[in-house]
Amino acid sequence: MGDQEVLDLVKELVTRLLNSPPTTPTQNPSKPDPTQALRYAIRILSSRLTPSISPDEAAMAESIKRFLALQGKSFEALAFADLYAKFASKTGPGSINNKWAVLYLLKVVCEDRKGKDSGCRVGSISGGLPDLGAGRCEENGKEKRGVNHEKEWRSGVVLVSKDAAHRRDLAFREFRGLLKEESGVSEDVLVRDLLYACRGIDGSYMKFDAKVDGYVLPKSVKVPRSTRVMVHKLGELGWLFRKVEGYVSGSTRFFGDEVGTVGQAFGAALHDELTEYHKLLAVLNEHAMNPIPLVTDGVSSGNYLSLRRLSVWLVEPMVKMRLMAVMVDSCKVLKGGAMAGAIHMHAQHGDPLVHEFMRRLLRRVCSPLFEMVRSWVLEGELEDRYAEFFIVGQPVNVESLWMEGYKLHTPMLPSFISRSLAQRILRTGKSINFLRVCCEDRGWADAATEATEAAGTTTERGGLGYGETDALELTVVEAAKRVDKHLMEVIYERYKFKEHCLAIKRYLLLGQGDFVQYLMDKVKLELSEPANTISTFKLAGLLETAVRSSNAQYDDRHILDRLRVKMMPYNKGDMGWDVFSLEYEAGVPLNTVFTESVMARYLRIFNFLWKLRRVEHALIGTWKTMKPNCITSHSFIKLQHAVKMRLLSTLRRCQVLWNKMNHFVSNLQYYIMFEVLEVSWSNFSSEMEAAKDLDDLLAAHEKYLHSIVEKSLLGDRSKTLYETLFVLFDLMLRFRSLADRLYERIHELQTRSMASSLPSQQKNAQAKRLTTKSLEIGSSLADGKKALTQHTDEILSLMGPELDEIGRKYSIVLNGFISELPMQQHIDLKFLLFRLDFTEFYSRSGANL
Repeated sequence: MGDQEVLDLVKELVTRLLNSPPTTPTQNPSKPDPTQALRYAIRILSSRLTPSISPDEAAMAESIKRFLALQGKSFEALAFADLYAKFASKTGPGSINNKWAVLYLLKVVCEDRKGKDSGCRVGSISGGLPDLGAGRCEENGKEKRGVNHEKEWRSGVVLVSKDAAHRRDLAFREFRGLLKEESGVSEDVLVRDLLYACRGIDGSYMKFDAKVDGYVLPKSVKVPRSTRVMVHKLGELGWLFRKVEGYVSGSTRFFGDEVGTVGQAFGAALHDELTEYHKLLAVLNEHAMNPIPLVTDGVSSGNYLSLRRLSVWLVEPMVKMRLMAVMVDSCKVLKGGAMAGAIHMHAQHGDPLVHEFMRRLLRRVCSPLFEMVRSWVLEGELEDRYAEFFIVGQPVNVESLWMEGYKLHTPMLPSFISRSLAQRILRTGKSINFLRVCCEDRGWADAATEATEAAGTTTERGGLGYGETDALELTVVEAAKRVDKHLMEVIYERYKFKEHCLAIKRYLLLGQGDFVQYLMDKVKLELSEPANTISTFKLAGLLETAVRSSNAQYDDRHILDRLRVKMMPYNKGDMGWDVFSLEYEAGVPLNTVFTESVMARYLRIFNFLWKLRRVEHALIGTWKTMKPNCITSHSFIKLQHAVKMRLLSTLRRCQVLWNKMNHFVSNLQYYIMFEVLEVSWSNFSSEMEAAKDLDDLLAAHEKYLHSIVEKSLLGDRSKTLYETLFVLFDLMLRFRSLADRLYERIHELQTRSMASSLPSQQKNAQAKRLTTKSLEIGSSLADGKKALTQHTDEILSLMGPELDEIGRKYSIVLNGFISELPMQQHIDLKFLLFRLDFTEFYSRSGANL
C-alpha cells in the first residue's frame, strides 16, 4: 500500500469522525477544523508515540466484548465475537499483520463516541489519544462541580472526577454479575474449595484425582480460562501438602529403628512447619468469611479473600512446601549423615527466605548428628544405635583396635563436613578409646576439657549445631591436639616405645655385634644338627648365656625378657640353621605398632641377616683353617714334584676363591649394616621425634620397615636378586664344607709325612697319638713315598674338580648378580654396585664372558 493511499484513508477517517466532508468549510466556530484535525492526526501517526498498554490481541478483543456487554448490547457483543473470530483467522497475503492495533483503534473510537454522546469530547479512558478536536466542553453553570462528574480536556490532560449515582459501584456489580453468568461457580466457592484442598481435603468441585496425581477442577465446571489456570496453580499446594503429610504421618517410619534419630528429627521439624502452615490456613479461612470493604457502605460485596488475594497469601507457603516435598523425595531411602547431607544441598540458595528456612530446618535435623560428633570427640563414645554416624566400630582384638576397630563410613559423611575434618574426628575418638582400652589411662578427660575451654564451647549436650562449622572444627582441632599429645607422652614415657625399637634393632636386626658373635659361637654346634633333634629349651639357655657374655647384659631386664628363641616349621632334611630365629614380644599397647604382620617382616629380615652372618662366620672359620702358617711346602718333601705342585696349585685356587667370597660378603654386610640399617634408623628417629599422633608414628615405622626391606633386596621388585643372593650363600657354605674336608686330609697327610721321617721310637709314640680314623686313612703311608704320593693324587683328583666347579658356578652367579644391580629401581643399590665392583673387575670379566 502506497503513501498516497494511506493519506487518503486517514482523510476519510477524519472526515467520518467529524461528520463533515473534507471540502466543506467549517462555519461553526465550536466545531473543529477538518484541515487542522487532519494535520494533527498525521503528526501523531508520524511520531514515535506508543500506547501505555501491552499489545495483547486476545485481551483487547475480550475488553471490547466486555465493554459492549456492560452497555447492555449483548447481541452486538456476540456479533463482535463472531467478526473477530473471522478477522483473526485470516492470514497470508492481503491480511492485516498488526491486528491488535486495529482493535485498539476501534476501542478508542468507541469510547470517544461514548464521551461525545455525553456532551463533551474526552480522551480515551484506556490511555489512548485525546480528541482530535481542539475545542472544549462548555461548562454548565447551573450544575455544581461537586455533584456532576466532568471530564475536561485542559492543555492535553484528562481530568477524571466522580460521576453521579455511584457509577463505579454499579459498574462493579454489573461486572460481577457478568462473571457469574460466564462461570456458573462463584469465586467464594472456589476459594473455599482451595482452602480445603490446601489441607488435603476434597471440596465440592476440587477433588483429588489419583490418575492425574493432583487436585483438578472438572471440565464440566464452566469458569474462565484464567480462573482455571489460577485454581490449578493453587491446587499444587494441596498436592505438596499430601506428600509431606504422608511422609510425616507415617508413624512406623518415624518411630521405627530403620529411620534413626536424624530421620526422627527431620520428621519433627516437618511436623512443626506443617503446624505453622495450618495456623496460616486458619487465618485465611477467617478472612474468607469477611466481606470486601467498599467505599460506599450501601453496596454489598462478596468475601474479602478473592482468588488473587489467596494466591498472594500462599506464595511463601508454596515455596516452603515445595522445598519440603523435594526433601521428602530425596530422603525417602536415606538416613543419618547421608540424609543431613542431602538436605544441606538444598540450603545452597540465594533467596534469603529459602536460606533462612533451610537453616532453621537443618539445625533441627542435624542436632543428633552433632551430638554424636561431640560425644565421640570429647568422650570417645560411639552413640550410634541406628548406624547413622559417619564413623562405624566393629569388635576386634586389642592389637587391632587402632587399625581396624573404627573406620570412616563415607556414605554417611554429610557434605558440610570435609573429609579432612572427618579424618581428624575419627582419629581423636580413636585416640581416646586407645588410651582407655589399651593403655588403661584416664588423662584424656582433662585434655578434652581443656580443648572445649580453648575452643569456647562446652562439654554439655547441644553445645554444637548446624551453621557452627568453624566452632566444630576448632573444637576438634583443639581436642585432637591435646589428646594426641597425651597419647604420645604415654607411649614414649610410660611404655618406652623408643627403647623397644632400639632393642629390636639390636637383637632382631643383629645390630649388637658382640651379642651376635657370642650367640653364633654358642649355637653353631647345636644348629649343625638336624632340626628335629634340637631342643628349644637348650637354645634358650644358650641365648641367655650369650646375653650374659656380651654388653647386652646391661640393658633393661624388662626388655631382655621379651627376647625369645623361635623355631620355625621345618621339613624333612632341614638343619637347625634353617629353622632358628629370634622373636620379640612387644605386648599391649605396643603391639598396635608391632603387629603380627610387622613382626613377620622383622622375622624375614632376621633370617636374611642371620644367613649373612652365618656365611661370614663360616668364611672366618675357613680362613682360620687355611691360613698360610698352618701348612708349609717343606712338609711334603716325600711327594713327587708334580704332585706337590698340583697340591700347591689347588691350595692357591682355594685361597683365591675364599678372597673373592670374603670380598663379596664383607662389602654386602657393610652395605646392609651401615647404608641400610643405620641410615634407616637415623631417618626413623627423626620422624619419631616429629610425630604428633599415633598415625604419624605408625607411618614413620612403616616407612622405616619398608626402607629396610627394599634396600635389603627383600622386596617384590628384587625377588630375582634375592634368590640369586641365596644361591651365592649356598655356594659359600659348600665351599666351607669342601675346604674343611680338603684341609683335614692335607693335615693328615702332613702328619703322616712328618711321622715317616722320625726315628723308630718317635714313630711309635706318634702312632699312639693318631686316631683310629687317621690310622685307617694313613695306613698306606707306612709304605713310604710312593704310597703317600698315590694317596695325595687321589685326594686332589676327588676334591680338585669339585673346587673348580664351585669356583666356576660362583663366578657365573656373581656376574649375573652384579649385572642385575644397575636395573634395580632403588637408588641405594647403586652404592652396593660401586662397593662390589669399584675396580670394574667384574664388569670386564662379565663382558668377556
